[in-house]
Amino acid sequence: MDVNTALSGQDLARTKVEVDTFNKTVNQGKAFKPTLDRDDFLKLLITQLQHQDPSQPMQDKEFIAQMAQFSSLEQITNMSQGFSKLSGLLASSEAAGFLGKTVEVQDGGASVTGTVTEVVRGDHPLVGINGKYYDLDQVQKIVHQEG
Repeated sequence: MDVNTALSGQDLARTKVEVDTFNKTVNQGKAFKPTLDRDDFLKLLITQLQHQDPSQPMQDKEFIAQMAQFSSLEQITNMSQGFSKLSGLLASSEAAGFLGKTVEVQDGGASVTGTVTEVVRGDHPLVGINGKYYDLDQVQKIVHQEG
């Protein structure tokens, strides 16, 4: 039995409209994003299941493979979020280590030297020197004080 898989002009036009509508839904009116996230993956999978050919349903192996990919994507996303939190904690810990120490920071084109009297925790910790706050990335060096 031969099955004609070519779409008629009307079917092709209807499919194009559905694809365009789906793309607008995925993008939510925003510019195209070059990477897909887990929500996009789920939308694609659901759309694929809704529009599959009943005479040729998705094979179990294909479905399991796609679910494994989704599971991997979810785990990678969770790891990325965990690494971001860990990075913030490490940066906060580093900033706390500067308390009471004299440091030199780059403030625009000028260099400012002073004792760190405060630390503000967060993903991008701040150090307080001479009543002004600087990003931890601005600290250029720790100045040794003879005591």
